[in-house]
Amino acid sequence: MSENTFTPALGRFAPTRFYDHVVALTRERLWRALAAMYVAPRPDDVIVDVGCGTGSLAVTLARVEPRARIIGLDPDSDVLATARRKAAASGVTVRWQTGMGDELAGLLGAASVDTVVSSLVLHQCPVPVKRAVLASMATALRPGGRLVIADYGLQRTKLMRLAFLTVQFADGRQDTQPNADGALPGLMSAAGFRDVHEAEVVSTATGSISIYVARKG
Repeated sequence: MSENTFTPALGRFAPTRFYDHVVALTRERLWRALAAMYVAPRPDDVIVDVGCGTGSLAVTLARVEPRARIIGLDPDSDVLATARRKAAASGVTVRWQTGMGDELAGLLGAASVDTVVSSLVLHQCPVPVKRAVLASMATALRPGGRLVIADYGLQRTKLMRLAFLTVQFADGRQDTQPNADGALPGLMSAAGFRDVHEAEVVSTATGSISIYVARKG
């Protein structure tokens, strides 16, 4: 995947500069806090936020454990500029890296990362790219390393499926439907992760967001 083929943070919905305002509609504080809880950063951990966007989750992790080494990875230079400003305003240190999720292992090295976290990224990717990103995450993680995914998952109810149509309008049905059908756990297992489970489900105005947790096998 090249940097010219990634889906912008808000897809067709709105310019990237409105991202933080729009994502607030997804009960962002709740699911980001849950994601951070499952990441559970420790001193000296190397933690990579893949598709970090405007940096909210990476900054949160740096606040939780300032001694952890937090890396925010995203292909969009505009959102990374916002992320840098956000980290500076919060007084935390995050390393910001330009790159695609499927390049993670090549950028950072195999077995070099303790935890990989990613939020609201995989639903925007075609299935082959979902597989490639998860495979690169697995390669980058140390044995036993943790993966935490916060993204749209199985839309279990009629109300959530209806709400999810907003996301499908913005990001396209072809890439988003596998998430809505509950495909992510199987894709994670196929990439070599074990103990894959859906730890939390948060209902939002745009569909339900699941927190998936797994370990590198």
